[in-house]
Amino acid sequence: MSLDSSESVPLWLLYEHELDAWRAGQPAPVGRWLGMQNFKAEKHRVVLLPDSSGGLGAAVCGLGRRQGELSLWHTAGLVERLPPRRFCLAQEFSPAEATQVCLGFAYGSYRFERYRPAKSEAASLDAAPNADMQFVALAAESLRMARDWINTPAADLGPVEFAAAAQRLGERHQAAYREWVGDELAANFPAIHAVGRASSEAPRLVELRWTAPSTRPLPRLTLVGKGVCFDSGGLDIKPGSGMALMKKDMGGAAVALALAHMLMSAKLQVQLRVLIPMVENAISGNAYRPGDVLRTRKGLTVEVGNTDAEGRLVLCDALALADAEQPDLIIDFATLTGAARVALGPELPALFGNDDALVQELARTAALEHDPLWPMPLWLGYEDELASKIADMNNVASSTLAGAIFGALFLKRFVSESTPWLHVDLFAWNSKDRPGRSIGAEAQAVRGVYRYLMKRYASPPQ
Repeated sequence: MSLDSSESVPLWLLYEHELDAWRAGQPAPVGRWLGMQNFKAEKHRVVLLPDSSGGLGAAVCGLGRRQGELSLWHTAGLVERLPPRRFCLAQEFSPAEATQVCLGFAYGSYRFERYRPAKSEAASLDAAPNADMQFVALAAESLRMARDWINTPAADLGPVEFAAAAQRLGERHQAAYREWVGDELAANFPAIHAVGRASSEAPRLVELRWTAPSTRPLPRLTLVGKGVCFDSGGLDIKPGSGMALMKKDMGGAAVALALAHMLMSAKLQVQLRVLIPMVENAISGNAYRPGDVLRTRKGLTVEVGNTDAEGRLVLCDALALADAEQPDLIIDFATLTGAARVALGPELPALFGNDDALVQELARTAALEHDPLWPMPLWLGYEDELASKIADMNNVASSTLAGAIFGALFLKRFVSESTPWLHVDLFAWNSKDRPGRSIGAEAQAVRGVYRYLMKRYASPPQ
């Protein structure tokens, strides 16, 4: 029997240790064909099985050695290895694993097509009956949204365009939108203004406010994202190699907005506030300088030790605004330090917070979602490294070591000790081609933090 081109093709997903038993239950020609292909169920290895008429009868894909649960990364790389046909799972998985399989296909089918169309169509997977397809669809859309923003060059996604995108997102969810622009920032958000004033596109602080339908008072949740749409380094200018990826320096903002989209879509029982400082760290006659002393919204003065440590300066004003409401939780996302990448590499965002139990719980939940966050110490013994002789603090440390910790310690000064606060220092980029993850934007932390927040706010407070 041959499959019509509109029919779904059966897809088998096998670990290495499962292959022999599976082959034993198949017709002899299938076993011989796999032997001829030297198929051993290696991860991301694909073999197509012909039907009796020479058409496509099924596909067998390797999952490699079993190491924990099946995740989206097992199947994201299959999309580009399979022909552009519809497939359906030929075996049953648990609901959690079926959800990951379907999400992997959705994630792996991403193509950034703003400037050129995809060269070919991608394989797709029919919904598994026991998968949480509502989550799959929402996560896929949100991750695509964030990756599109991060991949877009600053010429087409500067502060003006990015703010417009945030406003459209707010309108979609009937969220209140507000922005402070240009000279409006000077008095109330002087650090944001200082960093962004040299650009031809005025700096701005964007705010979204949304409250879930409810008959009871809801906890306040605030997300803050670093929205540096391009970072030249300022007068402490980066070398060309250092500037090459700086269109992605708004990755924290993209993650915060994508996460907000998921939370609003899921009607999470909170009062949600999103704060995004959007700037370009450019160079002109009015650029802020090394040695300048900036006043911040909180009233603390900051000596500028380096203009290329601008992310913490725009975040500090936004965090001070967030903290003034004393929310139940503040989470900020930022492509803040290269030191975090030196310590953990590109795949592990660094996680800091002022409550160790909170940090550990988020890390555990994110790991279960296969969206890892790695707890790092907010080591208070290093705070004196941020001292200044003429201001309350410096924006960079006197030491060249522990850079990710210094960045987090700087931000900590702008959040009250009584306000639970989490800081995610992420890379937001794939620097090499991997199965299902080509070079380009990576929306890290969105799924893991979403799962954590859905769990945290699932039930009314007792």
